[in-house]
Amino acid sequence: MNCFTRLSNEPAPLACDPCLAPYRDALAARTLRTAETARKLTGGRMSLADFASGHEYFGLHRDAAGWVFREWAPNATRIIVRGDFTNWEERPGFVMKPKPGGAWELRLPAEALRHGDHYLLSMEWEGGRGDRVPAYARCVVQDEATGLFSAVVYAPERPYAFRHPSPPAPAMPLVYESHVGMAQEEPKVGSFAEFRVKTLPRIAKAGYNTIQLMAVMGHPYYGSFGYHVANFFAVAGRFGTPDEFKELVDAAHGLGLRVIIDLVHSHATRNEVEGLGRYDGSRTAFFHAGARGEHAAWDSLLFDYAKPEVLHFLLSNCRYWLDEFRIDGFRFDGVTSMMYLHHGLGKTFTSYADYFGPDVDEDAVCYLGLANTVIHTVRPDAVTVAEDVSGMPGLAAPLGQPGGIGFDYRLAMGVTDMWFKLFDIPDENWPLGWMYHELCNRRRDERSISYAECHDQAIVGGKTAIFRLADAAMYDAMHVSSASLAVDRAVALHKMMRLATLASAGHGYLNFMGNEFGHPEWIDFPREGNHWSMMHARRLWSLAENPDLRYRFLAVFDRAMLETVKSRPEFTRCIPQLVRLDETAKILIFERDDLYFCFNFHPERSYFDYAFEVREGVFETVLDSDAPEFGGFARREPGQTYFTRNSRLSLYLPNRSALVLKRR
Repeated sequence: MNCFTRLSNEPAPLACDPCLAPYRDALAARTLRTAETARKLTGGRMSLADFASGHEYFGLHRDAAGWVFREWAPNATRIIVRGDFTNWEERPGFVMKPKPGGAWELRLPAEALRHGDHYLLSMEWEGGRGDRVPAYARCVVQDEATGLFSAVVYAPERPYAFRHPSPPAPAMPLVYESHVGMAQEEPKVGSFAEFRVKTLPRIAKAGYNTIQLMAVMGHPYYGSFGYHVANFFAVAGRFGTPDEFKELVDAAHGLGLRVIIDLVHSHATRNEVEGLGRYDGSRTAFFHAGARGEHAAWDSLLFDYAKPEVLHFLLSNCRYWLDEFRIDGFRFDGVTSMMYLHHGLGKTFTSYADYFGPDVDEDAVCYLGLANTVIHTVRPDAVTVAEDVSGMPGLAAPLGQPGGIGFDYRLAMGVTDMWFKLFDIPDENWPLGWMYHELCNRRRDERSISYAECHDQAIVGGKTAIFRLADAAMYDAMHVSSASLAVDRAVALHKMMRLATLASAGHGYLNFMGNEFGHPEWIDFPREGNHWSMMHARRLWSLAENPDLRYRFLAVFDRAMLETVKSRPEFTRCIPQLVRLDETAKILIFERDDLYFCFNFHPERSYFDYAFEVREGVFETVLDSDAPEFGGFARREPGQTYFTRNSRLSLYLPNRSALVLKRR
């Protein structure tokens, strides 16, 4: 096979991996376990998607007779609903009645509750009592004066009516990872409404087709980035109301953007009043007992995925967000932590044996398969993405395959690690062979999404790529008139890094908001250690809009880079094919679809007549990172056409630049 061969990028069956041959029985057992668990949960009387409807039974609902409220609290001995409608007193007419299986129920006349009423559960158990926000609460808010949380009766007279259908799933998801609260420039917590009006148009204009929203579900501590969830069925009240979130999703669809949200089923906050920790006085209602129920590194609690009631809760949570808010899928957070009893901490996963055996939490693996079954049954076009660093085989393989867990994509998390390791090495020593291997290193039987950096690299203690590359020069040399070798280097490599990641990406690409234009510094949410400052919990969009700063060049390049591939339906169906890798010259050239991606990573050397073998033809310039509109030095004539001679193509390749050619 030569470098001109176009190979399919379509995922192959897991059976094509010879290294999995010794584990075929184990893979088949996983599939059987998922199927058997589904049969036990449904009793053969309904589909698994129908089973995942706990949100339609539990929680607060209107019916023909008035209101019905139900919660699951098997360890409780008495539950009273109190709120604005009882003057926060415990009254006899608001005592819930026990039902079989640990459920509790209260029926009230229509006039008993009004939209906007606040309420809590006064829950009693053997030896104790406490206030609780209902587990199925659909609206939860925090009192600004007291800091206390309460559920809210959310029943507007005119429920939100969606206007726009969800856009079709793109051949290549171009994902814009976003955080509603920090999406504004002012030092404050942003809202759903502000994000809809100000940020959505930016994302659409930038060329992305999918939004990944972080921190949508209710979480008490803002600085957790939304990953310590307390209220799984409620939007984060600090951002706005459920209808305001619906309006955001609807507006995104109207702009041609699909919306996926972070789903944190890997752990939960240990908070008790507003969370699920000791919800009914017992730690084991939702979570494992003892040490297995603790994630010490994350200061959180771990779900018991073997418990039918927990599966009912979590699977219903999946369906609820699809049904209620018409989102288009989920990014499952912390999947590695779920699948292994050691949570992936301190593990390198160097052997296939690491994916099987006693360290694997097969209950959690089974749950992930069940969740994907429910999601894809309810919404066949929905997208599920797994955050996994272990490389678990079958994670993004279809459920019908032995061992397939059913995710549509997995994140190629090793790519960003590779780039940030390179930042510690002088350019002239960058190992291009290792770089190319890491860019393309993914399971051929599964789809993946690559990224150069995400929010993880910018959290307190870290730096964005542009900050790692430019360091202190970011503060005083980003003006277009400034002369700075450090900034020149940073701008050039920032473009090349992102283009190489996109061009080699398996099936999708992800960017964290603001990184497309090189947002400086780090993310730091308000906390005691920074005197509760909001200065680093925002996005400085004006940097990219200022014609006197170089940030705008990066934004323009990012948009042009996306346009290069997004309109090419065959792009993700082809595997990158290496054409030339020259460690001495620091030249990397590879072909994908009918595009040639040519990189000169050398910090000093430019090549005026660099020749390499190609098929005979005529080549047109598609993208030039050195173009002046991208902040380059205009060392090539724009729109050049190149002709082969004796099956060889000769190019001018300036140092620290990238050129994309298209075969005519």
